[in-house]
Amino acid sequence: MTVVEIKEIERKDVPIYYRRVYEGTAVIEVAGKTSDMKINWTIETSPLGVKETTVKMTDSVNYPLIPLIKELKKKIEYLDSEGRLPL
Repeated sequence: MTVVEIKEIERKDVPIYYRRVYEGTAVIEVAGKTSDMKINWTIETSPLGVKETTVKMTDSVNYPLIPLIKELKKKIEYLDSEGRLPL
């Protein structure tokens, strides 16, 4: 299972400055087949500067949830570190 890309990324307007809320579509490849699923995620920065990412699926998933969320978090953290998420 690999996360090919996360597309159609939109940032939600949240009044809390240390929390960023997004929604988008994740393209997942499992056993050579790709599928799209809607996801929501939050990146929250603690007072010490540590970023915590939480991911929620809005579509049903036909794959074990824990490894999928782990891979999505890695991809989201990579996009954030590269500056590819909307500000």
